[in-house]
Amino acid sequence: MTAVTEPTTQPGDDDATLRPRRLRDFVGQERVRRQVELIVRGAVKRSEPADHVLFSGPPGLGKTTLAGIVAHEMGTTLRATSGPALERPGDLAAILTNLADGDVLFVDEIHRLPRPVEEVLYPAMEDFEIDIVVGKGPAARSIRLGLPSFTLVGATTRTGLIASPLRDRFGFSAHLEYYAADEIDQIVHRSAGILDIEIDEPGAAEIAGRSRGTPRIANRLLRRVRDFAEVEADGHIDVDVAKSALALFDVDEVGLDRLDRRVLETLVFRFEGGPVGLATLATAVGEETDTVEDVVEPFLIQLGFLRRTPRGRVATPAARAHLGAPPDANPTLLDR
Repeated sequence: MTAVTEPTTQPGDDDATLRPRRLRDFVGQERVRRQVELIVRGAVKRSEPADHVLFSGPPGLGKTTLAGIVAHEMGTTLRATSGPALERPGDLAAILTNLADGDVLFVDEIHRLPRPVEEVLYPAMEDFEIDIVVGKGPAARSIRLGLPSFTLVGATTRTGLIASPLRDRFGFSAHLEYYAADEIDQIVHRSAGILDIEIDEPGAAEIAGRSRGTPRIANRLLRRVRDFAEVEADGHIDVDVAKSALALFDVDEVGLDRLDRRVLETLVFRFEGGPVGLATLATAVGEETDTVEDVVEPFLIQLGFLRRTPRGRVATPAARAHLGAPPDANPTLLDR
């Protein structure tokens, strides 16, 4: 197998620096971590590429990180692209034919692959071959090219949008869940150590508690609190510094940011708690429907602030209480 290509990082490139490179350094997702470990160790023992892997789940939970870990643990090179970047079958064919034996190909947002491009993957995943059309018109002919053995790692936030023929070709599928508070606390401490940030336990817990169970958000908030601590305090992060910084950056005590609160406030105050359709709600807050559905709603639902019903989105009593609004005058709407 080929040697690992180390990621290129620039000063201040914190995201790359904070990503764990080994499974032993990956915090949380214990079931998935153990499953990936068995797949990788088995493949290494047999000296063959690992089965194709599909990671699904909300953004920021570690799908890209796990792809890099698979490549690193296999001792191979990670080649990364995304579904929207592969517009034509030739785009994917060019990447596949340039892979080395044992490489890991990571395709982010794999549910957004165009159907003609997706169909190129079928023989590539099953037989490590692709069909190339040579020529045009009546003289066109198809030839089949062999490919190096490789592992495809796909990542998606919308599993339901992946066609069954593609989904069935993955040897292993894993869904990543939101992290527990203690796991996020570990991640905050680990990242603070890497970034040389002075932080105490209450300060780390405050950041972890507002991170929505998402490592990417935890690391982002840690960097913003670091900025506040260095400019407005002595550089040390304690609970008071963390609270002041997060309030400045519009992150409330349960982790809602400005967009979350705008959606919730619009639903509660403008539409009297709902029900209201997704498209109407998204238009009212000036966002795309995909942003509201994929980014905002999952966390509001997790908190018990919002319910999706056949008639539309409905705010719960807990959402009204959080916003300081009067109780719902017609709570039976929650069950319609």
